[in-house]
Amino acid sequence: MKKIVFSIFILMVAAFLTACSSGSSAEKKVIEVALWDENVKGAVDASIEAFNEIHPDVEVKVTYTPYANYWTKLKTSLGGGSGPDVFWMNGPNFYRYSTDGLIKNLEPFIGEDDEFNKDAYVPAVVDMYSVEDELYAAPYFTDSVGLYYNKQLFDEAGVDYPDETWTWEDIETEGAKLVNPDEGVFGYAAHTTVNQQGYYNLIHQAGGFMINEDKTESGFDSPEAKEAFAFIKDLIDKGISPSTQNQIETESKQLFMSNKLAMIPAISVNTPEFYEALGENLGVAPLPKGKQAASIVHGIGWAMNEKVEDEEVAWDLIKSLTSEQANKDIAESGFSIPAMQSTGEIWLGSVPSLDLQVFLDAQEEGVGVAYPISKRTTEWQDIETKEIQGAFLEDTSIDEALDRVAEGMNKILEEENNE
Repeated sequence: MKKIVFSIFILMVAAFLTACSSGSSAEKKVIEVALWDENVKGAVDASIEAFNEIHPDVEVKVTYTPYANYWTKLKTSLGGGSGPDVFWMNGPNFYRYSTDGLIKNLEPFIGEDDEFNKDAYVPAVVDMYSVEDELYAAPYFTDSVGLYYNKQLFDEAGVDYPDETWTWEDIETEGAKLVNPDEGVFGYAAHTTVNQQGYYNLIHQAGGFMINEDKTESGFDSPEAKEAFAFIKDLIDKGISPSTQNQIETESKQLFMSNKLAMIPAISVNTPEFYEALGENLGVAPLPKGKQAASIVHGIGWAMNEKVEDEEVAWDLIKSLTSEQANKDIAESGFSIPAMQSTGEIWLGSVPSLDLQVFLDAQEEGVGVAYPISKRTTEWQDIETKEIQGAFLEDTSIDEALDRVAEGMNKILEEENNE
């Protein structure tokens, strides 16, 4: 009987230990990740899998929030002392998040880590996410702007494909030939509702700028900026481009993927979805030149919540997400140009039928122009959007609207520099 009782006791202890083991497994440490583009899911999942080989006790939960709601949700959660541990950061919002103490300075981690080298990444993106040479968001991928076109629409109209010789004049003359009102087809998207893909490039191609180098002056009221917008207005007035109202109602990229738009300036990130929609009918060329060539360059970085509970684990995750293998995964997926310079060539083969070198060339010195930012970018961009779209929607003076943009922007820049 004693042996039976002892055996029962041993079984009960074993069951108890098993239960405890299951309980601790259920209480895994959780790290929250937030971003907005599910097209990068495969690469992100691969990086998380690599991270879990080092941290099998950590569960990584990823939330994809549409861009339209991403920043409101993020700012509210971080401001409330919670929010994701690791998340995407972009240029327009970076200074606000870094100066408001919402994201961690990554430099202390980098200083103690022999595996992370800032020099391995595209310098423009490192600079974008640095404050006084200290990095606050680890570079993930970059994007530049090229001219995507629909070969089928060109062939049907008997128009030669665009190439590196094209200028603004070609957009107008050849774009007019591609218009087919009966089929609802436009020749070119003269963007007024998006900036990086549209008028930012044209302003620089005209010889102007949005913000000067020392971030003290707006360039929106310059003759060059007004020349760029006069070109946009001409394309819209002639019916070569969808109107601003059309662009608000239906995104130009949706028209392009529906065979209703022959040419669209767009960022490299659009490559996979454009290719999925158009297949071998998709082509890409450099942006047509104005007085000079120019393409706006931007990139995304991974930031860390200032109030993260386990910063060492969060740093290990950021390292995994920005590692050489992670950059290779980004490159092979075709999603966009990886931020690690040594892996850019891999991306070129992601869609063999496309000359993706166009986008790497667009980042080169003399062509690539860093996306314009300052401490309060989003505030002056709100003015920019309101005034520019308002002028096109109401058919009022775009020159006067640009003067108001510059006036409001200069006031904000003055306040920034006095803070």
